[in-house]
Amino acid sequence: MDTNSYNAMLAAVQAFHDKHDFENKGGHDLAWRVALMAEELGEISACVTKGKGVLSEECADLLILLMGTAIAGNIDLQQAFWDKMKKLETRQARMINGRIRISDFKDTE
Repeated sequence: MDTNSYNAMLAAVQAFHDKHDFENKGGHDLAWRVALMAEELGEISACVTKGKGVLSEECADLLILLMGTAIAGNIDLQQAFWDKMKKLETRQARMINGRIRISDFKDTE
């Protein structure tokens, strides 16, 4: 297995969903998945701000949930990624409160 392949990662997440029958047991409910992602963001925040947990593990949890959400929502996440990167490449960066921000900025200026 090519562990550097997005397709291999996606297949592993799909196999996990299949093993636990997520589709028929509420695991593909998008509202539930968003709540789980918010929980993981909280755990990432605790790693950064409080030194609790292991950042790499929490980031992996979020990535797995995100890929699973793409499965549940029938989203081609790989294509969506490249489409979004293409949009982001056209945007200008701004410094806001001492930090770089790259956004659409339609409602400012």
